[in-house]
Amino acid sequence: MNYKSLELFFKPKSVAVIGASRNPEKIGYQLLKSLIEVGYNGEIYPVNPKADEILGLKAYPNMSSIKKPIDLAIIAIPAGGVPEVIREAGEIGVKCAIIISGGFKEVGGEGVKLEEEVKSIAKTYGIRIMGPNCIGVYDPHNNMDTLFLPRDRALRPKKGDIAFISQSGAMGVAFLDWMTMENIGLSCFVSYGNKADVDEIDLLEYLMHDEKSKVIAM
Repeated sequence: MNYKSLELFFKPKSVAVIGASRNPEKIGYQLLKSLIEVGYNGEIYPVNPKADEILGLKAYPNMSSIKKPIDLAIIAIPAGGVPEVIREAGEIGVKCAIIISGGFKEVGGEGVKLEEEVKSIAKTYGIRIMGPNCIGVYDPHNNMDTLFLPRDRALRPKKGDIAFISQSGAMGVAFLDWMTMENIGLSCFVSYGNKADVDEIDLLEYLMHDEKSKVIAM
């Protein structure tokens, strides 16, 4: 696929966080907080059928009820619910999704079948998938942050011209910590997890055309 199909992972004008939570102990709470704290300047739509408002933002029961364009869906719900969310995303025209959730092929058995189902649905609707089982994107130039760890547990480097991509979220976070402590600047970081769709080859091609990335580490 054309590398430009990845652009909405880094420069979305609107983001839906499926699994957003009011509980500070939940991943969905920190995802939302990370987007707010980084200064993301697009529209943020928390999705949680049990909440009316989360972190000062109006919450929605599902993506279909938002009634506005959504560039990127960030999904942090139990694995079993992900296929239906991807189907809903496709039906309303979402083109990119980051699946934070684990419980797919990395656990074997039914997880493998579940991931294949997600891939099949995404392919039907032309949705690019990052993950599952990943921590997504940190791009300080575009104020994009899907890391679900608070800033005291995962340091965020300053702006720079080095891009870093990693299958492993844990290794990625360790690298970000090191860059921050060494005062090294970052153009963007991507953790792509199980690479059900987007993989390192896709990301390398995209970053080769990214003017702010002069070095790509992996």
